[in-house]
Amino acid sequence: MCGIWAIFGSDEDVSKQCASALRIGHRGPDCFRLENINHFKNCCFGFHRLAIVGDIYGMQPMRVHRYPQIWLCYNGEIYNYRRVAEQFGFNYETDCDGEAIISLYMHGGIEFAAKHLDGVFAFILLDTQQKRVYLGRDTYGVRPMFRLLKDDGFLAVCSEAKGLMGLSHGHDDHEVDIEPFPPGHFASYDLSPNGKVTLRECARFHKIGDMPKYDALVKPQEENDIYANIRGLLEGAVKKRLIGGRRIGCLLSGGLDSSLISALLLKHAKKSGIIYPVQTYAIGMEGSPDVEAARTVAKYIGSEHHEVSFTPEEGIQAIEDVIYSLESYDITTIRASVGMYLVSQYIRTKTDSVVIFSGEGSDELAQGYIYFNKAPSAEEADAESRRLLGDLYMYDVLRGDRTTSAHGLELRVPFLDHMFTGYYLSLPAEVRRAKDGIEKYTLRKAFDGTGLLPDEILWRPKEAFSDGVSSVKKSWYETLQEYVEEQINDQMMEDAPKTFPFNPPRTKEAYYFRQIFEKHFPSKSKWIPYYWMPRWSKTNDPSARTLKHYKESSA
Repeated sequence: MCGIWAIFGSDEDVSKQCASALRIGHRGPDCFRLENINHFKNCCFGFHRLAIVGDIYGMQPMRVHRYPQIWLCYNGEIYNYRRVAEQFGFNYETDCDGEAIISLYMHGGIEFAAKHLDGVFAFILLDTQQKRVYLGRDTYGVRPMFRLLKDDGFLAVCSEAKGLMGLSHGHDDHEVDIEPFPPGHFASYDLSPNGKVTLRECARFHKIGDMPKYDALVKPQEENDIYANIRGLLEGAVKKRLIGGRRIGCLLSGGLDSSLISALLLKHAKKSGIIYPVQTYAIGMEGSPDVEAARTVAKYIGSEHHEVSFTPEEGIQAIEDVIYSLESYDITTIRASVGMYLVSQYIRTKTDSVVIFSGEGSDELAQGYIYFNKAPSAEEADAESRRLLGDLYMYDVLRGDRTTSAHGLELRVPFLDHMFTGYYLSLPAEVRRAKDGIEKYTLRKAFDGTGLLPDEILWRPKEAFSDGVSSVKKSWYETLQEYVEEQINDQMMEDAPKTFPFNPPRTKEAYYFRQIFEKHFPSKSKWIPYYWMPRWSKTNDPSARTLKHYKESSA
């Protein structure tokens, strides 16, 4: 996890623009570099580093002697960097996983490179010989990247939108769109002598559900045993993410997803040569069912467990910092992010774990949200699952990245491994849907009887993270709504459609969040196209605790 920033074709003194790069310093607390580009003095790279792989040679922009014309700035982890070296005969100059991007590009071009990367990434690659600038982002957008492109050819790129806010450019005061670069895509730009760019191509290199093009580290082994394949691919996804030289830990809510990842992490940590005890982290308010369940899991798997408690007042106090970190005003994203932000703060200040595993992506892939029980058909459930996966980069994946990166941590999400997701989505729609009122039935069944987790955890009903951190007696969302009732009056709500014409808030809580968002990111509301809400359910609130199915299952 790092922070990348670059500008091409600036009409202003580049040194005046560089202050913007400092706004993402939290993403890379270990070191920082700004570097002009030879013969393109109005272009510049900025990089904040969190040192995980290749401690000595990992500073960026990366350059290697064999290809002096290539400049690379990337954020991510390439899990198959050694494998592609063997496959194509690359001789790396460094021990950094990112060198695979350079070698693959020189071997077959930018689309070839992107298709052969097994990992999570957002990169900017400059080829001064071909006079081209390339951008690329992983399939699910696990690593973030925003782009600003003006009509005159000024291009600015950054890991987070805040690093592009307020960039000065000539005398044009026209509002410029800052937009997320689309996941699963690459773009190429022609670079003129004055540093201006012209878009040449923007295309998708990998679609959700497609099996990857690269020679995978782990492949399905049992042709007719889907449960064995699910187990093998998920274990493989965890094992390949054990690379790096920093201490590894895992978020543990006590739900199915984080419990599976924690258990698999503990299972394979020692086998991979990790000699320190793996730490797990749970957070919740007093009476939180998540904390209790996580304690059960931690004891069962033998992790060094940490429990973090926070009060409603501390949660409310953190909201503005959370919204600034997220760059979002989505209700459920903010609710769930408060706990994740606070536990990440604890990890950074109280422990020495830096690489943090998490269960993000499972609910979207394996149809884990409670409302999937109400899906009219397996085909509609499948379509909803794929829609959610396509939008992950604006919601749960965004939450996971920003709440951890705000405190200089790197998040790893095995459930979004390309081989695992490709295989899981290849299963018949009927196999993947909820069964007998149990969401994620197939995923649970795959690990049933293995002893990896206690049955009470393996078959524990879904509890949304923002709800699980709460007391059963009073939910976090109810505490929030009581607070905002005093902050937002009825007249504000009546004027909301005029005040915020795009995605107007319909509740006082939504209005309160939107006010804070607009304070930091005015006129950028289109970053979130819609409020996340459950489907096939009569509810005006995204909390799972408002759903009839939840009330029945918890009665």
